[in-house]
Amino acid sequence: MPNKKQIEEMKVILLERKELIESNINNSKENLDLLKNQEVNDEFDYAEVSSDSYTEGLIINQQVAELKEIEDAIKRIKDGTYGICEMCDEVISLGRLKAKPFAKFCTPCRELYEQNKEQPKNK
Repeated sequence: MPNKKQIEEMKVILLERKELIESNINNSKENLDLLKNQEVNDEFDYAEVSSDSYTEGLIINQQVAELKEIEDAIKRIKDGTYGICEMCDEVISLGRLKAKPFAKFCTPCRELYEQNKEQPKNK
């Protein structure tokens, strides 16, 4: 399990990343507003604005999802469960946490989680 110093280092990284993402989200929202107010003269302009708006929306959605994961990791630090796999309750390796500070699963459980996510659901 990561020691207090390592957890504090991860917390700093998470807080810095959170601040960056919040700034990116705000900038993306401003870009979307600018695109909405952009003058469209023909179908090519419309297609370009639509494509740019769609791309900007996808980026915002991905960043919002990462922001939620970061906030969840910060909560786990506060409640003392940071670095513990939510699936098997084993310690998440420090290497994995350094690569993905908001990881909530150890590597084997993440692989299982991804496999289950990809399988089609039977109705």
